[in-house]
Amino acid sequence: MAPTKPKKKSTKDKAKDRLRAKAAASQSSNVNPRELLSQAVGMLEVGDAEGAARVASTAYDHIGDNGRQAGAALSLLGQIHVELGDVDTARQFFLSAVKVDEDGLLPEDLGGGPEKFLWLAQLSEEGGQDSVAWFERGAAALRAQVQTLADSLESRPLTRDEQEAAINEKRRKLADTLCAVAEVYMTDLSWEEDAESRCEALITEATMLAPEQPDTWQTVANVRISQSRTEEAREALKRSLGLWTDLPPEDPGVPAFPSRVSLVRLLIEVGLDEKAIDVAGRLVDEDDLSVEAWYLGGYGKYMLGEKLKEAGQAGDADKWRSIWRSSRKWLAQCLRIFEAEEYEDDRLGEHAQELLRLIKTELGEAAGDDQDEDIWEDTDDGEDDVEGDGDTDMQ
Repeated sequence: MAPTKPKKKSTKDKAKDRLRAKAAASQSSNVNPRELLSQAVGMLEVGDAEGAARVASTAYDHIGDNGRQAGAALSLLGQIHVELGDVDTARQFFLSAVKVDEDGLLPEDLGGGPEKFLWLAQLSEEGGQDSVAWFERGAAALRAQVQTLADSLESRPLTRDEQEAAINEKRRKLADTLCAVAEVYMTDLSWEEDAESRCEALITEATMLAPEQPDTWQTVANVRISQSRTEEAREALKRSLGLWTDLPPEDPGVPAFPSRVSLVRLLIEVGLDEKAIDVAGRLVDEDDLSVEAWYLGGYGKYMLGEKLKEAGQAGDADKWRSIWRSSRKWLAQCLRIFEAEEYEDDRLGEHAQELLRLIKTELGEAAGDDQDEDIWEDTDDGEDDVEGDGDTDMQ
């Protein structure tokens, strides 16, 4: 039998091989812990968490508990084990990193700064006040970093632009942290007497720190919804959308995928259905296996069609039926992926089935042509059967 032609390696696989070879060479000669940690970071970035764990562990063994770079090694090992799905081990590494740098005041290349605190807030087994306490330690470290950078502006005029960019980045991270604390007060600690006032103070500071950050205004909207201040929530969501919807998908100003999934839910909750459909369309363009994106797009279309149906204006019958036919396709696609991926959110699946049942009661089963119709036609511009933005008018 003739030899089989080997498959070509992907760019990421080649990068992994190069990093592994480099790490092996380093470990077989004079050990440089700083170099090993740098290699471990590179391996983690290309998806080789297991290789990164081996190299980072070797670095830590040579650094020791009291070595100058112990905090950096421990924090990196924590992040690696998060990637490996070993949360308990990750938590122990981050706790050890805190012992090395209790206030987050060491330089970041030595494992200082807020990251270990923020990870521990997210990995907290207790949640609630324990998460808030870790977030607050992270926020304190960030404030200290901002102050240090601000104090050095005048003494380092040649790097002023770089310093200001670094300050703005730290401010955005601090705003994210404050918003995360507000989320805890809206969920785990909603029963606290001062929950509402704490949320108000947190989002006020966050919007002052990072008014150009979409996620900040999304958190404002979430707080306003919890306060039944729906119109203010709508305005906050529109402001959030206005900061990124004209940007290309790869732009760093576009919020992360999970954040935009949450955004669609909020848009539907305040009745901005067309905008929800627009965002859901972008999500399925990026990931056509996202159960939540297909579900939320179908749900948004269902809600929009229902409003037109209830309005009962002349000519609206064709519109709501067309929108519901599109909703039927989106929900059916959601359920197909739900089954194929063995998705675990049963409540989502049950709601998608209920919406589909309601649509079929009105429209019947999809005809053969309708079932085979290209579903992607509905993801380009929201809802092609509705002219203008009627969200506000239909409230």
